[in-house]
Amino acid sequence: MALEEKPPEEMTRKSRLAELWPVRGLSGKLLVLTITFVMVAEVLIYVPSIANFRNMWLDEKLEAASIAALAASSPGATPFPEDLQKRLLQAIGMEAIAMMENGQHILIAAGNMPEEVAVHQDLRELGPAEAIAAAFGTLFLGGGDRLIRVSGEPPAGMAMFEIVLREDGLRQAMLRYSRNILLLSMAISVITASFVYLALRRMIVRPIQKLAASMQDFSADPEDVRCEVTPTGRHDEIGRAEERFAEMQAALRDMLHQRRHLANLGLAVSKINHDLRNILASAQLFSDHLGEAQDPLVRRIAPKLVGTIDRAIGYTRSVLAYGRAEEAEPVRRLVSARRLVEEVAEILSLTPDGTVVFENRVPGDLEIDADPDQFFRVMLNLCRNAQEALVSDENASVIRRLWVEGERTGAVARLRVCDTGPGLPKRAREALFEPFQGSTRPGGVGLGLAIAQEIVAAHGGEIALLERAGAGTVFQIEIPDRPARLADMRDRRKA
Repeated sequence: MALEEKPPEEMTRKSRLAELWPVRGLSGKLLVLTITFVMVAEVLIYVPSIANFRNMWLDEKLEAASIAALAASSPGATPFPEDLQKRLLQAIGMEAIAMMENGQHILIAAGNMPEEVAVHQDLRELGPAEAIAAAFGTLFLGGGDRLIRVSGEPPAGMAMFEIVLREDGLRQAMLRYSRNILLLSMAISVITASFVYLALRRMIVRPIQKLAASMQDFSADPEDVRCEVTPTGRHDEIGRAEERFAEMQAALRDMLHQRRHLANLGLAVSKINHDLRNILASAQLFSDHLGEAQDPLVRRIAPKLVGTIDRAIGYTRSVLAYGRAEEAEPVRRLVSARRLVEEVAEILSLTPDGTVVFENRVPGDLEIDADPDQFFRVMLNLCRNAQEALVSDENASVIRRLWVEGERTGAVARLRVCDTGPGLPKRAREALFEPFQGSTRPGGVGLGLAIAQEIVAAHGGEIALLERAGAGTVFQIEIPDRPARLADMRDRRKA
């Protein structure tokens, strides 16, 4: 079942909603995430800071109480009057101050103190975890008339003392501190997020939006040059993405151009093939009458002419197969490699004493397991390419030699087409077997090597350009024999 495509109007409407509601876009998400992460960081900072604030607040109370304890413990000092004690405790926000001497509590000042104290904390023994737990205990459980007794490190030369105070004042101070921390954190989050948002939008979001818009325009009309991306020269990931996208656009345009060229060529070949078959059919009728002639030269040439015309008619029947990117399945037989090379030389008018000196160095007993017609096309394309490369140089002093050599190694037969030509240029080497890319002469379409490679691959073989010292070009073809099947071998023995 095919997926239902959304109409363009709906997609446009959703794009506009995304622009009006920025949180749905990448920029809005970056803004929200930045604020969230900064707030999380502030919370992680707040937890130990509120515990530290509580300890410092209690330390200040202990320092204030130490002054009263110092006055009461000085030599010759008289106990504070009850009215003075109350005013003193009210001024420093405490309920009682006591000293420890010889294991006993000596009350220095006391107000209207309830009988029960909820918590006793010694700041000297309070670790980080206990301090955090005590701070949140004050925030969530403290307040009202709850009393806590606090002791700490006494000033130098003084005895240990304790203070009793109501926790509500401490809780209110911690709440004010928490509120200030919250407001400060929110301000830092908003400011930081705004700067990060603006920076990321300028450096990342806008370039990505521009790149995405270019991709959309390019997908709508790949051949519109206005959709071409011009890399900004950035050295980061976005810059590399721009460069890769620009390369992809160029490659796709080349591929589309080649496909359009192939389509046009296929149409032209179809038209030419139709008319050519009619012409060759007529030529075949005329060539049949040549066999009845009495002239010895005509009788010797007529069979070759008829064979050539028959082969050309066969080509016209299969020429469109290459347009469908496929060749007919090879009908393999044992073929005399030397005789096949001689037929190619006759078609191309290659002789030992011609303009291009031709040598057939293939051993007479070398046999190849291949389709005769298809392998003839391979050798014809390779030898014609070599011949055209040799005759392109009109300098009379240039050696023009073309030869074919071969041998067999086990079940693999090899043929090499060698010449003393100028060799292949770099451009042709890079696209050696690609259709319409590997031609090196004006007017060539670059199909010969592509056809040769396809036929050799259909035989399970390989064709390659060999490197050798000096000038010239060497193409090597390797064709393996078909693997023998035991059933066929048994049938042959029975026959």
